[in-house]
Amino acid sequence: MRKNNIGWIVLAAVAIILLTSSIYILDETQQAIVTQFGKPVGQPRTSPGLHFKTPFIHKVQFFDRRYLEWDGDKNQVPTKDKKFIFVDTYARWEITDPLQFFIRLRDERSAQSRLDDILDGETRNAIASHELLDLVRSTNRDPEVTEDFMEEIEILEDINVGRAQIERIILEKANQRTTDLGVRILDFRFKRMNYVDEVRDRVYDRMISERNRIADQFRSEGQGEARKIEGNKERDLAQIQSEAFREAEEIKGRADAEATRIYASAYNKNRQSVDLYKFLRTMESFEKSMDDKTSLIISSDSEFFKYLNKLP
Repeated sequence: MRKNNIGWIVLAAVAIILLTSSIYILDETQQAIVTQFGKPVGQPRTSPGLHFKTPFIHKVQFFDRRYLEWDGDKNQVPTKDKKFIFVDTYARWEITDPLQFFIRLRDERSAQSRLDDILDGETRNAIASHELLDLVRSTNRDPEVTEDFMEEIEILEDINVGRAQIERIILEKANQRTTDLGVRILDFRFKRMNYVDEVRDRVYDRMISERNRIADQFRSEGQGEARKIEGNKERDLAQIQSEAFREAEEIKGRADAEATRIYASAYNKNRQSVDLYKFLRTMESFEKSMDDKTSLIISSDSEFFKYLNKLP
């Protein structure tokens, strides 16, 4: 009885081992192929759930069915116009044919290495075939002009291709080279571009020179505006002074006319008024023409002498 129980236990254990060795579970994020002595058997398994294989003979190779990341190395590349730049890129890819992928690449590490060769090579070819302006801009947009003087300063040259189109060219050519690898590149982008140190210094110098030119233009226009304001001030001042002088002369003229009218009115009233007027005018003449150091030589028939002779 005891030997029979042991036999049944061994038999059950063997059955469990055989059962577990013949079953595998495929996750929703995975796809797989079955190999026999290193060679693929049958079609790829892509449906999630429970699957069966021959125990001890078949092995299962799992591959990710999600979008995968490729991050390129930062490389120094010359453009068509002979400007050296550092280029950093990235892409997204997926395994579209697990069987072909296993035959050609075996695993994701090999796939990443192969993508390095393909994408880096196509990136170099594309950059070397286009000028820097096409790599940093995507459209022929009009610059935003906030001041009138900037219309002649901020002028953007037109591009022929553009950054977005170059990215599409690289993506298309790279996918042509991956059709037999069982993978597809979904997207390709330039992560970052930057000048090498020598070129960057020249660019900074040119930017400084451009900004100095703009500053000089600011100063020149400011000085011109200042001279214009100064000229307007002098003109307005001269006009105000001229109008003030004219108005003052008009007031004086009206005052003299009024005084003359009053004098004439008073002069024509009677004999005493005439004498008084003559006397006042003579006194005014004395006051204006003489001081304490003045000496007069007058004739006996002079108006001055007549009034002086009447003094006590």
